[in-house]
Amino acid sequence: MHTIIETHAHIYDEQFAIDKNEIIANAKANGISQIWMPNCNAETILPMMAMANDYPNYCLPMIGLHPCYVNENYESEIEIIKTFLKENKVLAIGEIGLDLFWDKTFFEQQKEAFLMQCELAIQHGLWIDIHSRNAFWETVELIEKVNNKKLYGIFHCFSGTVEEAQKAINLGFKLGIGGVVTFKNGGIDKVLPEIGLENILLETDSPYLAPVPFRGKRNEPSYLKYIAQKVADIFEIDVEKVLEITTENALKYSKDYLGK
Repeated sequence: MHTIIETHAHIYDEQFAIDKNEIIANAKANGISQIWMPNCNAETILPMMAMANDYPNYCLPMIGLHPCYVNENYESEIEIIKTFLKENKVLAIGEIGLDLFWDKTFFEQQKEAFLMQCELAIQHGLWIDIHSRNAFWETVELIEKVNNKKLYGIFHCFSGTVEEAQKAINLGFKLGIGGVVTFKNGGIDKVLPEIGLENILLETDSPYLAPVPFRGKRNEPSYLKYIAQKVADIFEIDVEKVLEITTENALKYSKDYLGK
């Protein structure tokens, strides 16, 4: 069995506080070779780094301010990120982006925070992990405003159209595909064949968005195999081929962090 890289999991979340070691053991037993951890805000840095220290070169940390945590104090949060980057090695700047689904109150601040963090990524030679919910074209507009070929990364939890997928790819981004691909009306099954396996990575977004047959329950990295199998079904190929290509895609994003 090919190894699988979990490219987006909040494994440090309090929902895993009681059994996190079992969750990691389960992930390893199911072929997960790396777990990438997106940060949310200043409060999640310590629990995230505790996981990174407990499982070095396995749980890989990012640093960033999630758009749903942006408020009037966003600049002080960005300063914390700047200080953190001086003293710590991270995989990427993330999870950053725009969210017009939950709350539009601080949308202007979301945009400013995103732009500031894009600049940090460029300065530090890091890629970005993008959260874009109900705000794809607004996010694209900002990426084009930055207008720097060194800005690249992943659109996490992608669930858009073929047109949106092609736009993201043309901008130098890959697409994170998660549990939504297993949902009956998720829509991604129509998009994937149009873009090809070379443009996607696999993720769970644990503890959220568990795939079928666990929909509505707590998600975990070991469930990546259900996502991989669904992708294989869509492409009508063997799941081993899906794992081979998506792992190869992901390794390009973690080799600098791991020094490979």
